[in-house]
Amino acid sequence: MAYQNDGGRRRSQKNVLGGELASCSTDPVTGFFRDGCCNTSPQDVGSHTVCAVMTAEFLAFSKARGNDLSTPMPEYQFPGLKPGDRWCLCAPRWQEAFLAGNAPSVVLAATQEGALEHAELADLKRFAIDLN
Repeated sequence: MAYQNDGGRRRSQKNVLGGELASCSTDPVTGFFRDGCCNTSPQDVGSHTVCAVMTAEFLAFSKARGNDLSTPMPEYQFPGLKPGDRWCLCAPRWQEAFLAGNAPSVVLAATQEGALEHAELADLKRFAIDLN
């Protein structure tokens, strides 16, 4: 379960569909808080709220934009991502990739509602892997 600190109290965070925020990935461990969920807080200025499924195309796109997500960085306990890995992606980066035709798939149940400040729900749904 994902929580947000609310003045000392903890309340659950919601996904873009209005339900309880599901875990995105624990292998590799993702999230701004490295708790496996795309939780957010005011300290998360990048809005790491979109649970994205990495593709080779997106990883190349992100690297070309200056954010190399595929190269391991052991000093930060970062294993490097490969296609198929799930990762809490910055919502503005997902939107940028969407506009460039390189958006990765998303897991809506694990995408925090704050992503809607940067991306349209209809666009996220077009790339969802967890809709019927």
